[in-house]
Amino acid sequence: MIRKLRFTSTVAGLVLLCFSTSTFAQKADALNNAEIAQRVKIAPESVFKMFRDAGMKPINRTLTSAEKEKVSNAFALLPPLHQRILKQHLFSISFMDNMPNTALTSPVDPVGGIKMFNITFRGGLLNENVSEWATWKENTCFTPAADSSYQVRVEGGNLDAIIYVLLHEATHIVDVVTGITPHLEDADAVVEPTAFTKDIWRLMNKPAEPYIDSLLEHTRFRSGKPVSSSLAPDVYAKLSKTPFPSLYAMAAWSEDAAELVTIYHMTTRLKQPFYVVVTKNNVEVARFEPMKNPLVKGRLGQLAPFYEP
Repeated sequence: MIRKLRFTSTVAGLVLLCFSTSTFAQKADALNNAEIAQRVKIAPESVFKMFRDAGMKPINRTLTSAEKEKVSNAFALLPPLHQRILKQHLFSISFMDNMPNTALTSPVDPVGGIKMFNITFRGGLLNENVSEWATWKENTCFTPAADSSYQVRVEGGNLDAIIYVLLHEATHIVDVVTGITPHLEDADAVVEPTAFTKDIWRLMNKPAEPYIDSLLEHTRFRSGKPVSSSLAPDVYAKLSKTPFPSLYAMAAWSEDAAELVTIYHMTTRLKQPFYVVVTKNNVEVARFEPMKNPLVKGRLGQLAPFYEP
């Protein structure tokens, strides 16, 4: 997630406030020589303050040896373009307990004139696999039906959840640096589309007209509010008629880019499953598998640059 001040907001715009890094500034060449998985630091004070101001009590998390190994493995599995961009532009990664969301990517002060970023992760993520974490996140889109007969789960395999979340957050950095999507202060600004957003998005957080659906517009990442789980079969039926790989991808074009790259990489490159299953009384009534959606598959050719050596 690119930094959002309102945790229920549907706009995943990049906040242009830069954090001061004066207390731990390093030379650009020193950063380039450091292994990206080793750039673990306490989160910028402004991140702590943001959560405290929202009523949270965030604390830094010190990683165990096993957790450090999980982090190193997640970095090793990133696509080649991510590896190159992060080597130049990742200032630090941080882990925090008692934060309300999964992860937060934030700009920090440039080093040697180079854009730099921090990614802060919820520490508990290190104890979850992809299926567990993705199921939790997907269920934030729904409230229990009156008879509690509907269930929503994500089958995302048993790899560590940090692999998925790091890839998603790192894609935000690649996006900002390379301009996959436009980055704007005004969500309502009309700008020239990029190859990625053309015919898919009208504005930063408004899909193109063919992909606006009244039901989808009421889902959490579009409206900020969950809908009844009894509507889940219809929600995923509608989603399957769009080029978006997930409900979260509909929040904004930056989240669309991050989700498309991440789900493609997890399924095609890491050979993991990724699909949403809706059951009623333990019987499957709907399934959404983005990588089998022709509208999603039609976009995958744009991902080739991520894998160029």
